[in-house]
Amino acid sequence: MFRSGAFVAEHVSPAIDEQVQPNGVDLTVDVVFDQLEPGRITRDDKEIGDRVARPLEELERKDPDKYYLPVGSYIVRYGERIRIPEGHVGFVYPRSSLMRNSCMLNTAVWDAGYEGRGEGLLQVHHDVELERGARIAQLVFAQADHAETYDGSYQGEHL
Repeated sequence: MFRSGAFVAEHVSPAIDEQVQPNGVDLTVDVVFDQLEPGRITRDDKEIGDRVARPLEELERKDPDKYYLPVGSYIVRYGERIRIPEGHVGFVYPRSSLMRNSCMLNTAVWDAGYEGRGEGLLQVHHDVELERGARIAQLVFAQADHAETYDGSYQGEHL
């Protein structure tokens, strides 16, 4: 069973009223990164490739708090601190406005016990402007059985 947006909001900080939806909470863009080097994933370990934060653009007659993203792939860090409560699993889905602008957001399962400011893979299929703080994703919780809670290497990321 999926939980209500009000329940999810209790585990997202900050979350203003406009972010709370009937079945989840909208997540916002904080920082957009370009990946510079390959990462490595082996049977026993992982290494994230070096990244650099994209600069905010100062486009003519436009707000300087926007990212201009040409076609490509980017890592997006969300602006909210998220805590997945015991007895639940989190899923992050793109908001439809991304898809309507030829963009897609890929994410992974967020296990019970995870706490941090997570990331997603933003695929841009046509140039787009994203304002810092814009809502691009929605976090939902489903009730789930589990034997343990998350205690992996991403615990506490970006806090």
